[in-house]
Amino acid sequence: MSVALLEHPEPWSEEEFFGLGETSNRIELIDGSLWVSPSPGKRHQHLAFLLARGLYAPAEQAGLLVLQDVSLRLATGRIVQPDVVVADTDEIGTTVEAAEATLVIEVVSPRNAGTDRLLKPQLYAAAGIGWYLRVEQPADSVELHLQRLAGDRYVPVTVAVPGHELASGEPFPFVLEVASLLGRRRA
Repeated sequence: MSVALLEHPEPWSEEEFFGLGETSNRIELIDGSLWVSPSPGKRHQHLAFLLARGLYAPAEQAGLLVLQDVSLRLATGRIVQPDVVVADTDEIGTTVEAAEATLVIEVVSPRNAGTDRLLKPQLYAAAGIGWYLRVEQPADSVELHLQRLAGDRYVPVTVAVPGHELASGEPFPFVLEVASLLGRRRA
């Protein structure tokens, strides 16, 4: 796993975590420990942007806000930064509360695959976030894995691949054309 745990003489508090300010790395607070990973690659960032852009209008129609790289408080001492969060929140402040989050999106990258496929869904489920969208990037392609919370874990709802669209009525009505996420290709 590429996420590194920083040493600290005692567990980090939320106050200390927020005291770090903005950094070039993605820093998350998990049960008093800081988890640091490098900034995502260009393709990863572009996919997150395209997803946020594609969800913006339908989320707005549902009264929701689409945010990228925002701090999401899952519980006291658990603050993560998903790639995209759709939430019933306002634009004030720096943190979205788990109760406000409707859909969380993680773009899986090779450096953090285990975290995005295993740890983060467990944390999101424990926080009661109803929907999780995992974006896989196999060999110059994209797969969208939409999952909903069932009890204490996520269960698959649908998988969409290029040539198809991801259409859902929940957690709000939206359609994402998977081919549109492939981005531009250089000649």
